[in-house]
Amino acid sequence: MAKDKIKKEPIAEEVPVEADGNQPEEISVEEELENQKEQYLRLAAEYDNFRKRSAKERETLARLGKCDAITELLPVVDNLWLALKSGASGNDLLKGLDLTMSQLELAFEKLGVAAFGEPGEEFDPNLHDAMQHIESENLGENTIADVFQRGYKVDSRVIRHAAVVVAN
Repeated sequence: MAKDKIKKEPIAEEVPVEADGNQPEEISVEEELENQKEQYLRLAAEYDNFRKRSAKERETLARLGKCDAITELLPVVDNLWLALKSGASGNDLLKGLDLTMSQLELAFEKLGVAAFGEPGEEFDPNLHDAMQHIESENLGENTIADVFQRGYKVDSRVIRHAAVVVAN
């Protein structure tokens, strides 16, 4: 019966103690989930802001590029307008058009635009559109005989393919 009279005391659970003697706060699973959710929402908002800011910067750069291109082309437009207004004809008009074309080519050069597609060049389907094929004894096979429309590219990107006549 002595065993029945001994009261058993519950054994206290061991609780970790920090170096300063305080007990650490226990974080429930729900609190941890809420913290993770908050971090996720902040990260998603940051990414959305970054995406919007990047789109706005691209838009601004494109607009500035257009303005630069137009600025380079305005003198050419002015000269064409003056030529039409002057009423010149014959050789004077051709001389003025030739000078204006030179000015336009210079503006294109400043903008990094290069023309291609000249008679005598070898036909390249990556750069040229064959509009017509002709037989010619004077030209070799796959040689450009004539050009309907010049092609243009910026750096290595083709803006417009050249429309050409190809000799077989």
